[in-house]
Amino acid sequence: MMSRSYTNLLDLAAGNFAALGPAGGGRRRSFGAKRMTRVMTVPGTLSELDDEDDEPAATSSVASDVPSSAACERLIVVANQLPVVARRRPGAAAGGWAFSWDDDSLLLRLRDGVPDEMEVLFIGTLRADVPACEQDEVSQSLIDGFGCAPVFLPAGLYDRFYQHFCKGYLWPLFHYMLPFASALPAAASGDGRFDRGAWEAYVLANKYFFEKVVEVINPEDDYVWVHDYHLMALPTFLRRRFNRLRIGFFLHSPFPSSEIYRSLPVREEILRTLLNCDLIGFHTFDYARHFLSCCSRMLGIEYQSKRGYIGLDYFGRTVGIKIMPVGIHMGQLQSVLRSSEKEKKVAELRQQFEGKSVLLGVDDMDIFKGINLKLLAFENMLRTHPKWKGRAVLVQIANPARGKGKDLEAVQAEIRESCDRINKEFGQSGYSPVIFIDQSMPSAVRLAYYTVAECVVVTAVRDGMNLTPYEYIVCREGIPGSECAPEVSGPKKSMLVVSEFIGCSPSLSGAIRVNPWNIEATAEALNEAISMSEREKQLRHEKHYRYVSTHDVAYWSKSFVQDLERACKDHFRKPCWGIGLGFGFRVVALDPHFTKLNLDSIIMSYERSKSRAIFLDYDGTLVPQAALNKNPSEELLRIINTLCADRNNTVFIVSGRSKDDLSKKLISCPKLGIAAEHGYFLRWTRDEEWQTTAQTSDFGWMQMAKPVMDLYTESTDGSTIETKETALVWHHQDADQGFGSSQAKEMLEHLESVLANEPVSVKSGQFIVEVKPQGVTKGLIAEKVLTSMKEKGQLADFVLCIGDDRSDEDMFENIADVMKRSIVAPKTPLFACTVGQKPSKARFYLDDTFEVVTMLSSLADASEPDLMADLEDDLATSVSSIEISDRVVSFSNLRTEGS
Repeated sequence: MMSRSYTNLLDLAAGNFAALGPAGGGRRRSFGAKRMTRVMTVPGTLSELDDEDDEPAATSSVASDVPSSAACERLIVVANQLPVVARRRPGAAAGGWAFSWDDDSLLLRLRDGVPDEMEVLFIGTLRADVPACEQDEVSQSLIDGFGCAPVFLPAGLYDRFYQHFCKGYLWPLFHYMLPFASALPAAASGDGRFDRGAWEAYVLANKYFFEKVVEVINPEDDYVWVHDYHLMALPTFLRRRFNRLRIGFFLHSPFPSSEIYRSLPVREEILRTLLNCDLIGFHTFDYARHFLSCCSRMLGIEYQSKRGYIGLDYFGRTVGIKIMPVGIHMGQLQSVLRSSEKEKKVAELRQQFEGKSVLLGVDDMDIFKGINLKLLAFENMLRTHPKWKGRAVLVQIANPARGKGKDLEAVQAEIRESCDRINKEFGQSGYSPVIFIDQSMPSAVRLAYYTVAECVVVTAVRDGMNLTPYEYIVCREGIPGSECAPEVSGPKKSMLVVSEFIGCSPSLSGAIRVNPWNIEATAEALNEAISMSEREKQLRHEKHYRYVSTHDVAYWSKSFVQDLERACKDHFRKPCWGIGLGFGFRVVALDPHFTKLNLDSIIMSYERSKSRAIFLDYDGTLVPQAALNKNPSEELLRIINTLCADRNNTVFIVSGRSKDDLSKKLISCPKLGIAAEHGYFLRWTRDEEWQTTAQTSDFGWMQMAKPVMDLYTESTDGSTIETKETALVWHHQDADQGFGSSQAKEMLEHLESVLANEPVSVKSGQFIVEVKPQGVTKGLIAEKVLTSMKEKGQLADFVLCIGDDRSDEDMFENIADVMKRSIVAPKTPLFACTVGQKPSKARFYLDDTFEVVTMLSSLADASEPDLMADLEDDLATSVSSIEISDRVVSFSNLRTEGS
């Protein structure tokens, strides 16, 4: 059976999945596999999840049938590949598999930072083709012996998922390479352009990982930590099935700038699926900043920083942003450094390079590692500093390529050509300036090269992290107290020349940072590194070693898990709803006391009351914020007039708009009260004069604020200034979203500085920055109206206020406090309601302006218009005494009959 969540996601992907085959590739392999439960889309808790109508009651649990640590927390680590090496035993029959841990796997080492009481379970694919008939046995062996649950993808699907979409499209894009022509990216098979079929394969592959998680998870106790760009669709699958599941994600590659990322046709889908996590981790602030910028520009979501933590408010959930570069595993490196194989190789290399300065490069063979740029810089150094001819050697180790394509073949040919040219021009008998090693190398041999190298050079043009410099520093330090140190009789020293475009660059403050595209500057950096004084090399090495030894992989994983726990601490406290289809699915989490306004409840309170106060915002409450025509509809005017006609009602529009604008828009509402410019001007009915509610009448500060606003308006295309009688408002809703927000923040600080000694308030709102007199708020005007009603003997016993903006929060706050000050009757029902599901001081919410108008219409239907008051108005304007008499008699008879 295909789950509903999967169907929705595939519908969104807009593809026909018949060609891809059924989920599971035929017969499903699982541990106690069972039918999937229905997704919760109504308020509730996990325990209230129910199965499909035709499911037996015995299968209603959302937990796995697999025995798990129900009494303790567990960390489920999901990645593209398991940290396990699988080999078929030579000559063995079916089922003859041997498994061992992959000591070089980062995922394996993160266990060191996980609390001892927390079990770790790995989910991922195996780097081996396991026949379908052996998958059950292999799965059970890995679960029992290694705590690993393998995901088996059909061969055709894996190729389209990994080679075509991950390596052929996402990986180049995340490394800033756009497919301008079909032959460009070639990092993998495929032409590099976005292919809808490859995207569908990506979604389907993530669905396989999701199914494996469902088989083993205990959703109330487990944490799920998803790794890297291969599985960016997985969080939405998980969140859709388990609304309160605790999910973390860490991106091990760069995250591109918004200008690059916005070219991705499924850009919003990927952003939204990542926002279904509770914590998203990046190596550097640059990568995190790019992600936050994309969320702002494409989704309109702004981040907030509080006490050192960065968070995004996403439908009531706070999605944490974690910035923490990964480290190395000190214990593993030191164990290899102690090996006899490494010592033997070190002795050989010291003899081979005696009297020479060794510069070392260790890179994967791919198009972004900048290996040829390094060769060109070394060539330039030999040419401009001929003293190094015969004395400096560049050893370049190239790990085998994991991708394929024409551009990679071109890079390899270019590297070989550069090596041959440099050796031919600068080489001599017994001396080759470049030694190029294009093959895989055992760890002991690689660490031996690190040990003898005077300087390590990394010139990648874009890289996620790159741990080569960290490994080099540890190798140069050697084993404390051991004779294995590179220079037993002297101080430890090392030098680094690193590209500014790699993830580890910010943490290596003692390294010489270079722009690898600048060949001449990189050449000078190489010369500086090997020419530097021994004391300087020692100081830089000590600084780096202190950092690397304390910020290892255990520190990284411990920090991430702690922040994930902190981000999820309120998961089971807040009510939540799952809403949306496909990748638009999200969980709305609200404060326990923040509920949707119940229509029956408010009508019942309305009908029981005798003195009502109703406060309504205008923009975003009665008319949509995005509407071009902000005039009220005929229906809205009818509702307002009906409410005002009830003598038990006092109805006010409380808005930031000017009094002239509101008077014009609401001219057909004679009994409506209006508080304009946030309450500075007040009018009880259309026929009354405007009052001012504030003491100040000095607006000289406008002459100071206006030039500042003019400056930002001139430099921000699409922004405008609105001049009111008592306030100045800078609007930037039509400006570039990112630039407008940035300018608004800067203007806010500028105005606060300029107007520091003036009696004004400077505040930002929804696409605005406003300067207005101090002591003028919607909250105070609501309090003034309620106090006036009390003085007239009309103590309010029903209060409703509705608004959508930050300025309305003052009104909500004041309304919540009026009971204590006896401004309203005891046990008065207070309905403070915000528009939209968002954090607010209001206790209730309605989704949009349509629901607001619908609710007001229901109240109008429950109203009792003051017919006698209407008649008296008509009588006052009549000129015929006969008409007056007739109408009075008629109305008196009407009342008698009604009695």
